[in-house]
Amino acid sequence: MTGGGSSLPEMQRLLAVLAAGKRCAETGSAFGEGALAIASTAASLVTVESDPERAAVARERLRQASNVELLVGDWRELLPQRGPFELLFFDAGRLAEFPDAIDLLAPGGLLVKDDLTPVRAVDGDAVRELLFRDPRLLAVEVLTTPTTAAVIAARRTSGPR
Repeated sequence: MTGGGSSLPEMQRLLAVLAAGKRCAETGSAFGEGALAIASTAASLVTVESDPERAAVARERLRQASNVELLVGDWRELLPQRGPFELLFFDAGRLAEFPDAIDLLAPGGLLVKDDLTPVRAVDGDAVRELLFRDPRLLAVEVLTTPTTAAVIAARRTSGPR
């Protein structure tokens, strides 16, 4: 894992492109950097932050974004009743929670995971192995900078090919 993540301009551009016109969700609002990028083009965004202090900062930063609903709590409890989503930015959560996150995606929906070190595809990196090997997903790794990467995974509409 690397630092920077959704605060990097390159990652913000990628999120904005992927979110265009879509129903989106984010786990881990933090201070709202990723949410701002997604909200700039998304039809709607539900973002969840577990830390009330971070959520307060994010809420202030997002106050002008009428297409954003910011919730405080556990995304596993709050997002399922609002899904499915066409884009899920999995910015907070543990490895064991990825299956729950995948269940939030509509068929053809995209899951984005950033903060990765590039060029280690399926070599013992647990996040990559899970995303690349889950039969419900078709995944690709993209460089966001020379030292950072993200995995974008689409939920299959039918079985693996």
